Amino acid sequence: MTGFDESERLIWAGRAAAYAGSFARLCARPVSRLLDAAEVGPGVRVLDVGTGPGTVARAARSRGATVTAVDAEPSMVELARQAEPAADIQVAALPELPFGDGQFDAVVGNFVLNHVGRPKTALAELRRVVRPGGWIALTIWATPPAAGQTLLGLALRAAGAVRPPHLPSLASEEDFPRDESGLTDLLGAVGLRDTDCETLRWDHRASAEEWWSGPAAGVAFTGHLVQSQTPEIRAEIKRHFDVISLEFADSDGVLTLPHAALLARARR
Repeated sequence: MTGFDESERLIWAGRAAAYAGSFARLCARPVSRLLDAAEVGPGVRVLDVGTGPGTVARAARSRGATVTAVDAEPSMVELARQAEPAADIQVAALPELPFGDGQFDAVVGNFVLNHVGRPKTALAELRRVVRPGGWIALTIWATPPAAGQTLLGLALRAAGAVRPPHLPSLASEEDFPRDESGLTDLLGAVGLRDTDCETLRWDHRASAEEWWSGPAAGVAFTGHLVQSQTPEIRAEIKRHFDVISLEFADSDGVLTLPHAALLARARR
């Protein structure tokens, strides 16, 4: 396990409910397209890696698939089991999955690749557990980010927030360009074929209170960064957030936040 992986475990520990009430709705947007890309339908044995609160697992079951799902965070697994009790959901993490070679017809990962310290090694593990000819489909956040994805970062910078040393960056030798060609090249580097990638764009609508509730509760990297600041800096972050969020608000105060993500698929 890399230092980045250890940091991710710390960031997400016990935060399933806070995630479900804040960012989960945003991350659910590409789920249908993700399952289409992996050709998930009746009778397909699908593995959902990084299931979170079980959104993808539930959607796959509704298509008649046989679903196995994993997440590194136990509180997420508990939520996922409640959401889709008919699926086999367990605690496990990339890059070491407790499954046999070629065990699944399809593997999907909704934004999970953003949270691993060795993306190429993680992809190789996904390739291992899918059968020859089976599809792997993934989403990740795109770089450069869309305007709505910059709101929290702008507030952090305006407040003078400092990244603490216990939050390491992904090692440069493990990183890759977060664009269509970069993700496609990474899929090809582990021996996958018939690769394809597209950029998904959508406007996420949420109240300012909902959007702030995630980082306020320490959800994801941004939330952990917020909670790592002094009380004075945290107050400044919130003040700047309130000001900057007005740029995205309509007359009813609801934020319209443009987002962009990559959706890629490839066949073993």
